[in-house]
Amino acid sequence: MPKFVKRALLLLAVIAMLAVSLCACSTGDTQGTSSPDVTDSGSEASAAQSGELPPEGNSVTVGIAQDLSNLDPQLARTGGIREVLFNIFEGLVKASPDGSLTPAVASDYEISEDGTTYTFTLREGVTFHNGETVTIEDVVYSLERCAGSENNGKPLVSAFSNVSDIKAADDSHVVITLSEPSLEFLNALTAAVIPKDSGPTITETMTGTGPFQFVSYTPQDNLVMEKYDGYWNQEKAASLDKVTFKIIPDVNAMIVGLKGGTLDMVVHLPNTLESEVKDQFTIHQDTMKLVQALYLNNSVEPFDNELVRQAMYYAIDVDEIIEFVCNGMGVATGTSMYPARERYFMPELAENYRQDVEKAKQLLAQAGYPDGFEMSITVPSNYDQHMKTAEVIIEQLKAVGITAELVPVEWESWLSDVYSSQGGRQYQSTVCGISSEDMTAREMLIRYMSDNQKNFIYFSDEEYDDVVARAMVAADEEEQTRLYKRAEEILNEKAASLWIQDLCDLAVLNPALDGFTFYRTYVIDMSAIHYK
Repeated sequence: MPKFVKRALLLLAVIAMLAVSLCACSTGDTQGTSSPDVTDSGSEASAAQSGELPPEGNSVTVGIAQDLSNLDPQLARTGGIREVLFNIFEGLVKASPDGSLTPAVASDYEISEDGTTYTFTLREGVTFHNGETVTIEDVVYSLERCAGSENNGKPLVSAFSNVSDIKAADDSHVVITLSEPSLEFLNALTAAVIPKDSGPTITETMTGTGPFQFVSYTPQDNLVMEKYDGYWNQEKAASLDKVTFKIIPDVNAMIVGLKGGTLDMVVHLPNTLESEVKDQFTIHQDTMKLVQALYLNNSVEPFDNELVRQAMYYAIDVDEIIEFVCNGMGVATGTSMYPARERYFMPELAENYRQDVEKAKQLLAQAGYPDGFEMSITVPSNYDQHMKTAEVIIEQLKAVGITAELVPVEWESWLSDVYSSQGGRQYQSTVCGISSEDMTAREMLIRYMSDNQKNFIYFSDEEYDDVVARAMVAADEEEQTRLYKRAEEILNEKAASLWIQDLCDLAVLNPALDGFTFYRTYVIDMSAIHYK
């Protein structure tokens, strides 16, 4: 069958199935509906074309798809939360667009030759958004909290499990001692510095040191922040006076908002919608800095069988998924690593499971499922690309006798029932994207160790655990990279999940705006955005 005919038939099938799936959503699901705050522009020229400041002055409204469910900066569970809080909170160091780290609350630092002692010098003149000067006591408190001081000793930031001591050497120096040397620990020190003893109320006060200060948060509606005039780095102070992150789960409503002028900017817009906005708006394109996959719960039948997982991988066509969901602009991954992490990315792994329906059927028969089986795919319905990916996979799996049902759920339900360990993870499979807040391989790979709390797919493999454990304490960078790459190979060989792609990512801006920059991590940096 010619490829274009196959794609046309797939498109018709997916459209039909999406319509059924969306109708099956609960009444509280906003997928497919417009936000009451977004209006169509009709024949009027949109505000985006005027090149003038909006009526509210030097302000911007940004459309985002995900609600911000937990605003604790040291406990942010998802990239969608971290990318917003990046503007409000800072650590001793902070990320740069190229993935490197620059001093922030600390002015400089030293690392001992054996890699176990980190000494940071507190920057003079840094103030919290409440006007109080940051002290060494605030820094020590923040670090100890990351290490689990307010969580029964269980670290809020996983890398702090390697910390044996935190102490103030004097009023301007803090010393962190590790149990074992680590080439990656510095990345964990992007964790937010907050006022002493503020942990229990931090989600209410939201007091940080970043270029913007928190104003308000309305669940499932918006988060508002304003420029902090006392920001320590005036060379990189915010240009905008006010930013509102508007939560809109429906991408079509985002398009309407852009054209109607109620939105000035949208992040993570599917590139299949580029034609809707390219003539009126400024578009920036990159990949999303995550790994999208059909994540399989390895603890339940039949996904506890490696042969079944491998069969499913051979049954799907990753290239076809990327073509349908991202117009061919996504990047196949083959494992849990995305291409911006050039040191660790292994593009060759994406070649290991080229679609082979007959081989898939043979593996299913060998596993005891000659006639296939039934399964469900639970997907957060506010993410259009994940919904479409699930639908394409459902169509592809039919060829080997696997009948899959799409179960669209609201974001909060997905977090509690699928991702969170506290919710019991009552699911069979899900399509989502996994990211991390730094450029290390560690954060993308430790989540699949047998005893890791973030191991929501319950993958368990002794060799994998051993390889990652050795990589984390490796003293040589080349040896560490080799070990992490071996860990990626194991995930691929075992088909722990069906790794698909780093999605194509669009940021769409009012053409009167400038200064947008993609980072190599999951960040929306609003400090450089300005009106031309």
